[in-house]
Amino acid sequence: MEQIIFTKFDKRLALFLLEESKAINSNKIKITHEQIAKYLGTAREVVSRMLKYFEQEKIISLSRGSINIKDIDKLKTYI
Repeated sequence: MEQIIFTKFDKRLALFLLEESKAINSNKIKITHEQIAKYLGTAREVVSRMLKYFEQEKIISLSRGSINIKDIDKLKTYI
């Protein structure tokens, strides 16, 4: 609960993506925006907006049902 209250969403999302990537030992995470939203306790639109920002910054690439981390070092700067 403290994480939800005190952490900016970009940091929470970056941390989530890094942890998922590490757990599956791959930079390609098969997950939907809706699943991320439920896990992080926010709206899908918020997740989509932040993922789109990360994509514009060339940190990730998005495809249907998956997220590919392209620049893990840059993603780590958000945590």
